[in-house]
Amino acid sequence: MTSRVATLVVSLRSAEFPIWNTCDGADLSPELRIRGLTDEMHSIAVFALNPFEPGCSFTTWIIWNLSPSPLIPEGIPKQGVVTTPVNAVQGTNDYGSVGWRGPCPPRGETHRYLFKVYGLDDMLDLAPGANKHDLIDAMRGHVLGFGETAAMYSR
Repeated sequence: MTSRVATLVVSLRSAEFPIWNTCDGADLSPELRIRGLTDEMHSIAVFALNPFEPGCSFTTWIIWNLSPSPLIPEGIPKQGVVTTPVNAVQGTNDYGSVGWRGPCPPRGETHRYLFKVYGLDDMLDLAPGANKHDLIDAMRGHVLGFGETAAMYSR
């Protein structure tokens, strides 16, 4: 028996990060909009990746146990357990810190960030501060939907 993964439509405010989502501004996590969520999806997990950093899956943000809402608000605090503006759990990014770490390419370069969003059938039993490999392992067998988008930033 094969199961079909639903397509989620994920979008950001624009194709280019506003300065407040970057190291040149307040470095706030970006707002994400999601369409295609189903009643069977009980949580959302998000990976943000910068393929311009060493390795092809350099993770700059991992967050999970978000309610399946069509809007992930901007400015989620950089802490393991989040209770406002949403309830969520965040992990350790590849910079070694918890929470969002926005674009900060060298002067004269443009970097593109990829956002991968997963609709899951359950909340995950995963400790705050876990890394991307822990999250991937915890998601196995729980993915009901997937979507992605990207944005760029130049300095």
